[in-house]
Amino acid sequence: MSTTLWAVSDLHAAVKANAGHIDQIQPTDPSDWLIVAGDVAERTDLVMRILGQLRRRFAKVIWVPGNHELFSRSTERRQGREKYTELVEGCRAMGVLTPEDPYPVFNGVTLVPLFTLYDYSFRQPGMTVEQAVADAHAKQIMMTDEFAIAPFVDIRAWCWDRLAYSIKRLSRVEGPTVLINHWPLVQEPTLKMRFPEIALWCGTRHTRTWAERYHAQAVIYGHLHMPSKMEVDGIDHIEVSLGYPREWERHGHLNPWPYPVMKVGQSND
Repeated sequence: MSTTLWAVSDLHAAVKANAGHIDQIQPTDPSDWLIVAGDVAERTDLVMRILGQLRRRFAKVIWVPGNHELFSRSTERRQGREKYTELVEGCRAMGVLTPEDPYPVFNGVTLVPLFTLYDYSFRQPGMTVEQAVADAHAKQIMMTDEFAIAPFVDIRAWCWDRLAYSIKRLSRVEGPTVLINHWPLVQEPTLKMRFPEIALWCGTRHTRTWAERYHAQAVIYGHLHMPSKMEVDGIDHIEVSLGYPREWERHGHLNPWPYPVMKVGQSND
């Protein structure tokens, strides 16, 4: 028998049309593992319900947060950093691994769930953050993050805190890795977007060298809703998103999906 490490992201479970795709996320062997690279849903209870279903199907589930899990309203009990803590606590209670837990090892490869956020540094040269955001606003291109995350936390400060935390942990890892993040670690995938201004909310330049520096065999990410495999500096950066119906009906997703990152052993078939 063989054990497979699968990967998905951007399930957006609140969208009813996505339910069938989520139901199709099934192991081919009870020993299979699953990576969920963010944007499961917005409501914490729904995130936990979907992750709980996946955890019952797979031997191990590794989750990293996306921007949608962090969306908050002023009336919610937990917002910003506190909402992330709530999500981590919920995952731990059901045995789902998070960026705060010891890194698991799959077939000798360390799987590194990351949570890096964004700091608006994927912007046009010569523009300040304020100028870039104002320019996007003037063009009526504005991510919901500005209304559902930014009012409750200093995003850039949180991003830089996460970068420092992640580097400290990564520096202790030896051998090959698979880096897992919701946001792309390099800017190249964002250059294919129809509206380049959206890149402001898509990552940080400070992760540019991480894949090479930390011996990544692959980088798994989501967020852009443009599933693809792109080689950067000799390393595959693989977007495994499902996205919204208007997107997967138009361009589909990676084939196969869920995406098989690695496989161990041989099938008896």
